[in-house]
Amino acid sequence: MAEPAEQTYATHRRFVPLYHLVAAALFVVNLVYAVIQLLGGFTVGRLIHGLTAIALLILYWYARTFATGVQDRVIRLEERLRLQELLDPDLRARIPELTTRQLVALRFASDGELQGLVRRVFDERIDDPETIKRLIANWRPDYCRV
Repeated sequence: MAEPAEQTYATHRRFVPLYHLVAAALFVVNLVYAVIQLLGGFTVGRLIHGLTAIALLILYWYARTFATGVQDRVIRLEERLRLQELLDPDLRARIPELTTRQLVALRFASDGELQGLVRRVFDERIDDPETIKRLIANWRPDYCRV
Protein backbone atom coordinates (compact mmCIF):
# COMPACT_ATOMS: atom_id res chain seq x y z
CA MET A 1 0.00 0.00 0.00
CA ALA A 2 1.34 3.43 -0.91
CA GLU A 3 2.35 5.84 1.82
CA PRO A 4 -0.02 8.81 2.16
CA ALA A 5 1.28 12.15 0.95
CA GLU A 6 2.77 14.38 3.62
CA GLN A 7 0.05 16.34 5.34
CA THR A 8 0.41 20.06 6.03
CA TYR A 9 -1.92 22.95 6.79
CA ALA A 10 -2.36 23.45 3.05
CA THR A 11 -3.22 19.79 2.41
CA HIS A 12 -5.01 18.65 5.57
CA ARG A 13 -8.57 19.03 4.30
CA ARG A 14 -10.08 15.90 2.85
CA PHE A 15 -11.70 16.38 -0.55
CA VAL A 16 -13.64 13.47 -2.06
CA PRO A 17 -14.58 14.44 -5.62
CA LEU A 18 -17.40 11.89 -5.98
CA TYR A 19 -19.02 13.22 -2.81
CA HIS A 20 -18.14 16.92 -2.82
CA LEU A 21 -18.56 17.52 -6.55
CA VAL A 22 -20.49 14.78 -8.33
CA ALA A 23 -23.09 13.88 -5.69
CA ALA A 24 -23.65 17.51 -4.68
CA ALA A 25 -24.05 18.59 -8.31
CA LEU A 26 -26.47 15.76 -9.07
CA PHE A 27 -28.63 16.63 -6.06
CA VAL A 28 -28.71 20.31 -7.06
CA VAL A 29 -29.51 19.48 -10.69
CA ASN A 30 -32.31 17.22 -9.48
CA LEU A 31 -33.75 20.03 -7.35
CA VAL A 32 -33.53 22.56 -10.19
CA TYR A 33 -35.25 20.11 -12.54
CA ALA A 34 -37.98 19.45 -9.97
CA VAL A 35 -38.59 23.19 -9.51
CA ILE A 36 -38.73 23.76 -13.29
CA GLN A 37 -41.20 20.91 -13.63
CA LEU A 38 -43.33 22.29 -10.81
CA LEU A 39 -43.35 25.77 -12.35
CA GLY A 40 -44.51 24.23 -15.64
CA GLY A 41 -47.69 23.04 -14.02
CA PHE A 42 -48.68 21.70 -10.64
CA THR A 43 -49.26 18.00 -10.19
CA VAL A 44 -49.00 15.88 -7.09
CA GLY A 45 -46.23 13.85 -8.75
CA ARG A 46 -44.16 16.98 -9.45
CA LEU A 47 -44.71 18.19 -5.89
CA ILE A 48 -43.50 14.84 -4.54
CA HIS A 49 -40.46 15.04 -6.83
CA GLY A 50 -39.66 18.53 -5.51
CA LEU A 51 -40.06 17.50 -1.89
CA THR A 52 -37.91 14.43 -2.49
CA ALA A 53 -35.21 16.58 -4.07
CA ILE A 54 -35.22 18.83 -1.00
CA ALA A 55 -35.12 15.80 1.30
CA LEU A 56 -32.11 14.41 -0.59
CA LEU A 57 -30.21 17.69 -0.18
CA ILE A 58 -31.01 17.71 3.52
CA LEU A 59 -29.82 14.10 3.79
CA TYR A 60 -26.63 14.94 1.87
CA TRP A 61 -25.90 17.84 4.24
CA TYR A 62 -26.60 15.99 7.47
CA ALA A 63 -24.73 12.83 6.46
CA ARG A 64 -21.59 14.95 6.47
CA THR A 65 -22.54 17.06 9.49
CA PHE A 66 -23.35 14.06 11.68
CA ALA A 67 -20.15 12.21 10.70
CA THR A 68 -17.90 15.17 11.46
CA GLY A 69 -19.81 15.86 14.69
CA VAL A 70 -19.09 12.36 15.97
CA GLN A 71 -15.46 12.67 14.92
CA ASP A 72 -15.15 15.96 16.76
CA ARG A 73 -16.40 14.29 19.94
CA VAL A 74 -13.83 11.51 19.58
CA ILE A 75 -11.05 14.01 18.81
CA ARG A 76 -12.08 16.05 21.87
CA LEU A 77 -11.69 12.97 24.07
CA GLU A 78 -8.38 11.94 22.48
CA GLU A 79 -6.92 15.41 22.79
CA ARG A 80 -7.99 15.83 26.40
CA LEU A 81 -6.23 12.57 27.24
CA ARG A 82 -3.15 13.67 25.28
CA LEU A 83 -3.10 17.04 27.01
CA GLN A 84 -3.34 15.34 30.43
CA GLU A 85 -0.11 13.52 29.62
CA LEU A 86 1.83 16.36 28.00
CA LEU A 87 0.92 19.59 29.79
CA ASP A 88 2.39 21.06 32.96
CA PRO A 89 0.02 21.03 35.96
CA ASP A 90 -0.92 24.72 35.62
CA LEU A 91 -2.16 24.17 32.05
CA ARG A 92 -3.58 20.72 32.79
CA ALA A 93 -6.06 22.33 35.18
CA ARG A 94 -7.31 24.54 32.34
CA ILE A 95 -8.01 21.76 29.82
CA PRO A 96 -11.81 22.00 30.38
CA GLU A 97 -11.65 25.63 29.20
CA LEU A 98 -10.65 24.54 25.68
CA THR A 99 -13.53 24.36 23.22
CA THR A 100 -14.08 21.44 20.89
CA ARG A 101 -13.05 23.62 17.95
CA GLN A 102 -9.78 24.52 19.67
CA LEU A 103 -9.08 20.88 20.53
CA VAL A 104 -9.82 19.76 16.97
CA ALA A 105 -7.28 22.31 15.69
CA LEU A 106 -4.69 21.48 18.36
CA ARG A 107 -4.65 17.81 17.35
CA PHE A 108 -2.28 18.73 14.50
CA ALA A 109 0.39 20.12 16.86
CA SER A 110 3.36 17.88 17.58
CA ASP A 111 3.90 16.75 21.15
CA GLY A 112 6.95 18.99 21.47
CA GLU A 113 5.15 22.21 20.59
CA LEU A 114 1.76 21.42 22.13
CA GLN A 115 2.40 22.95 25.55
CA GLY A 116 3.65 26.25 24.13
CA LEU A 117 0.77 26.42 21.68
CA VAL A 118 -1.85 25.71 24.36
CA ARG A 119 -0.32 28.41 26.55
CA ARG A 120 -0.48 30.83 23.62
CA VAL A 121 -4.12 29.90 22.90
CA PHE A 122 -5.00 30.75 26.50
CA ASP A 123 -2.83 33.86 26.79
CA GLU A 124 -3.93 35.37 23.49
CA ARG A 125 -7.50 34.01 23.71
CA ILE A 126 -7.27 32.40 20.28
CA ASP A 127 -10.64 30.87 19.42
CA ASP A 128 -10.35 30.52 15.65
CA PRO A 129 -9.27 26.98 14.62
CA GLU A 130 -7.67 28.24 11.40
CA THR A 131 -5.48 30.66 13.37
CA ILE A 132 -4.42 27.85 15.70
CA LYS A 133 -3.57 25.55 12.78
CA ARG A 134 -1.50 28.28 11.10
CA LEU A 135 0.59 28.62 14.28
CA ILE A 136 1.66 24.97 14.17
CA ALA A 137 5.31 24.55 13.18
CA ASN A 138 5.60 20.74 13.29
CA TRP A 139 2.46 19.27 11.74
CA ARG A 140 1.12 16.02 13.23
CA PRO A 141 -0.99 14.50 10.44
CA ASP A 142 -4.47 13.07 10.86
CA TYR A 143 -5.16 10.64 8.03
CA CYS A 144 -8.31 9.23 9.63
CA ARG A 145 -10.57 12.26 9.25
CA VAL A 146 -13.63 11.67 7.09
